Amino acid sequence: MDVEKVFHMNGGLGDNSYAQNSSLQKKASDMVKHITLKTLEETYISTTPKSLGIADLGCSSGQNTLSTIQDMVEAIDKATGKLPNTPPPEFRIHLNDLPTNDFNATFKILPDFHQALNHQRRHRSSNHDSSVYIAGYPGTFYGRLFPDKCLHFIYSSYSLHWLSKVPPGLYDNNGKSINKGGRMVLILLGRRDRSHVDRGNSFLWELLSRSFANLVSRGEVKQEKLDGYDSHFYAPSRDELEEEVRKDGCFKMELFEMFEIERNSGAYMSHGTAVARTVRAIQESMISHHFGEEILDYLFENYGKLIDEEMGIEDIKPISFITVLRKL
Repeated sequence: MDVEKVFHMNGGLGDNSYAQNSSLQKKASDMVKHITLKTLEETYISTTPKSLGIADLGCSSGQNTLSTIQDMVEAIDKATGKLPNTPPPEFRIHLNDLPTNDFNATFKILPDFHQALNHQRRHRSSNHDSSVYIAGYPGTFYGRLFPDKCLHFIYSSYSLHWLSKVPPGLYDNNGKSINKGGRMVLILLGRRDRSHVDRGNSFLWELLSRSFANLVSRGEVKQEKLDGYDSHFYAPSRDELEEEVRKDGCFKMELFEMFEIERNSGAYMSHGTAVARTVRAIQESMISHHFGEEILDYLFENYGKLIDEEMGIEDIKPISFITVLRKL
């Protein structure tokens, strides 16, 4: 299976779309938004470019992406107000994801987004006349995506633990697209330590495996078919991340924090159902390609029940990392 061509978040705005089932990712990014925006502000103040290049790696589609852009523009507008005789920069926003990503779902709401953004900027200040340019850059971030030194800030939220392929040239790019002093804010799932028995994230895969096993016992999936399915997920430990940064040699880790996401307590669905719908929005393209679409409803309905049962016994919370890297 060519993961790079098959894997993508569910597009559109339907019930099973990523746009409608990414509230957990939104909750997590909001928890550490103060770090993201402070880092962006510090990067801008230290460089004061007339044209500020920002990239969102693994942007997916939907409102989450645009709300992050809105927060970033607002933060820089406020930072500019603190600098004497400094007009706000133009913004070059580079949205990146695999070619199969539903970029159109984002592009279709751009006109309304620009209108609302400009209204807010006029309301905040009369000095708002800089432009915000947004473009899509389809392709894997394991290879080269952008020209030399065109970026000042890179943001990636919950995409680095999904491997579209094993990156053979991991150290060939050496951060060439990001200016000296530029920064990266990376949010991803991780493990508490080097042990691979950390249930913080693995228990979700254990329960998905049990849901598949139920389908095998019902005769709806053959065991051989299940044995041939591999997930492309990897949650690193802090030591592993630090080691990769050290090997690369082009960045300094300025901050590292570990945090947990509290479970959903919505009135319309259980926590297990919310997690199952989130996982379905992410994994459906891979699972349907390998097994067919007919197993999806039962698989994820059962998966949600298993999560609720497990969480009733033990309150297990996935571990997330946020790290800030500065280009040397």
